[in-house]
Amino acid sequence: MKERETFASRLGFVLISAGCAIGLGNVWRFPYIVGQYGGAAFVLVYLFFLFIMGLPIMVMEFAVGRASRKSVVCSFQELEPKGTRWHWYGWFGMAGNYLLMMFYTTIAGWLLLYFIKMAKGDFVGHDAAGVAQIFGDMTADPGIQILFMGLVVALGMLVCSRGLQNGVEKVNKSMMLCLLVLMVVLAVRAVTLPGAGAGLEFYLKPDFGNLVHNAQGDFILGETVFAAMGQAFFTLSLGIGAMAIFGSYIGKERRLMGEAINVTLLDTGVAFVAGLIIFPSAFAFGVQPDAGPSLIFITLPNIFNAMPGGRLWGALFFVFMSFAAMSTVIAVFENILSCCMDKWGWSRNKAVAVNTVLIFLLSLPCLLGFNVLSGLQVPMVGGVLDVEDFIVSNNLLPLGSLLYLLFCVTPERFGWGYRKFLKEADTGEGIKFPASLRFYFTWILPVIVLIIFVVGYEQKFHFIRMLKDLLGL
Repeated sequence: MKERETFASRLGFVLISAGCAIGLGNVWRFPYIVGQYGGAAFVLVYLFFLFIMGLPIMVMEFAVGRASRKSVVCSFQELEPKGTRWHWYGWFGMAGNYLLMMFYTTIAGWLLLYFIKMAKGDFVGHDAAGVAQIFGDMTADPGIQILFMGLVVALGMLVCSRGLQNGVEKVNKSMMLCLLVLMVVLAVRAVTLPGAGAGLEFYLKPDFGNLVHNAQGDFILGETVFAAMGQAFFTLSLGIGAMAIFGSYIGKERRLMGEAINVTLLDTGVAFVAGLIIFPSAFAFGVQPDAGPSLIFITLPNIFNAMPGGRLWGALFFVFMSFAAMSTVIAVFENILSCCMDKWGWSRNKAVAVNTVLIFLLSLPCLLGFNVLSGLQVPMVGGVLDVEDFIVSNNLLPLGSLLYLLFCVTPERFGWGYRKFLKEADTGEGIKFPASLRFYFTWILPVIVLIIFVVGYEQKFHFIRMLKDLLGL
C-alpha cells in the first residue's frame, strides 16, 4: 500500500487547518453579532463556548483522522468495532464537502470578480443604490458567474493536483501568511481613520447590559448565549471530516490538544481583526454594518468609495477575502480528493480530473438560483444557495460533530472508546487533553450540540410559534 502523504512542517498543518476554518462567516457574521450582543462582553461568552465545545470536538476529529490515516469516507470503518455501522456517516460527510463547495465556489468567484472591479474603479462615483445595482447585475448574469466560478474550481484543483506538500501546503501557507499581513495593514488603516474611535468603542468596550437586554429593553440573554454557542460551534468547520483529513496527514510528534488550540486561536484572531477593519471603517463614514452578503458586496464598497485612497484599500480587502475563500476551497477540495483516493484507489490525477468536472457541474444550480432558477424557492428556507447552506450548516455540521464526539466517548464495545481516543490525542509532546472531564464530554457536551441543532431548526421554522397559533395561544 502506498505510504500516506504528510505535511512538510508543523506550521503548514496549523495554517492549512486554520485556513479551512477561516471563511466568509469570520468576516461578515462574527463582527456583526459581536456588535449586536454587547461588543467585548459577547466575545468573552463566545470564547468560553469556543473552548468548552469547539476545541474538544476538533481534537476528536483530528484524532480520528490521525489514528485511521484515512479521510472521512473510510476513517470510521478503520477504527470502529466489528459489526457496528459508524462508517455509514462517511458518505454523509463526503456529501457535506460537495454540498459546501456547491455554493462556496460561486461566492469565491464573486470575490475574485469584485477584486477586479474594485481595482478597475467600477464603483467610483456610485452611491449606495448604484453599488447595490452592480451587485444585482452581477448575480443576474449567469455567464460572468460561470466564468469566475469555473476559475475558482480550476485554480483550486490545479493547486491540489500538485500534491499535499508541493501544492496544498505550499500555496495555502503562502496565502495564509499574505492574508494575515493584509489584515494587519487593513486594520491599521481602519483604526487610524478620522472618526474610527466610535467604531472601536462600539466593538471593544464591554457592555454587559447588551448581553441581557436589547435596545428595545427586551430580555435576550437566552438569544445571546445561543448566538455565542452557534458562532463558536460553526466557526471551526467541524463535522464533515474537513479537519480529520489534516489529522490524517500529520505525524505523532505533537499532542493534538496544543495543535487544536493553535488552529482555534488563529481562526478567532482572524475573525476578531476583521471587526477591527469593519467597525471603525463603518462608523468613520456613518454606515451601519450589516450581516450577510450585503456587508461584503454592498456596504463595504460604499465605505471604500468614501475613503481617501479607497480604490487601493478596497482592492487589498478583496484580495484578502479571496485568499480567505480560496484557502477553504483548496482545503475542502483536498478532502474530497482524499476520499476518492482512499475509497476507490484512484490516482491523484484521476481524482482531480473527475472532480473538476463534477464540482463545476454541481456548482451551477447555486449561481443559476440568482437568475434562471430564481423562481425555485423552498418555503421557509429560500433559494438554491439557502437550501444548500441549510443542509450543511443546520444538519451535517452539528450532527456530524455529534457523531465524532459519540464515536470517541462510547465504550469500545460499541465505538472507538475514550481510552483509545486519549492514547491517540496524547501521543507526542505538548498539552494533554483534559481526560478528567470525561463525564462532561460523555453526557453534557452531546446535549449542548443537540440543543444547537434543535434551536437552529426552531429559529428557521418557528415550530413553537406555529404550535401556539394552531392551539390559539
